[in-house]
Amino acid sequence: MSLPVAKQIAWVSLIPQLGFMAFLIIVYYLVGTDQFVIFGAGTYIVISNLLRFLALKDHNEAVKSIKEGDFRNAIPRFQSSYDFLDSYPWIDKYRYLTLLSSSKISFREMALNNIAFCYSQIGEGEKAIFFYKRMLEEYPDSDLAKAALNFIAAIQKDG
Repeated sequence: MSLPVAKQIAWVSLIPQLGFMAFLIIVYYLVGTDQFVIFGAGTYIVISNLLRFLALKDHNEAVKSIKEGDFRNAIPRFQSSYDFLDSYPWIDKYRYLTLLSSSKISFREMALNNIAFCYSQIGEGEKAIFFYKRMLEEYPDSDLAKAALNFIAAIQKDG
């Protein structure tokens, strides 16, 4: 199943990430590795994927469920991801460093958006609206939630 995805990047976040990669390259250079650039970049990729796998396991499983069209199964996984990041907000707040992620949108905001989206896909519009409104309460500048609520309002007006 192909879903539209808009990936917003916080370009400034690339600075510490590139700095970390440069640090790894320098370490491999100082150790005397012949292909220090490849080893440094490779180590960076392994570390970033490992961090995202460990901290965002539920989020990743939920995305997989959505791609398979299993929206009901995705909802509790996104909720679990939201709850985890709510318990450890520093992981999401400093995601540029803790997850080596350049996402402009926080993973908590993504979780709320995706929960609302899943509810809309299974025909539970009221729950979808609830989560979009909750998203706007927590993230008042969220363009995702504003667009979704405008879309829902247009559908309700026409229907």
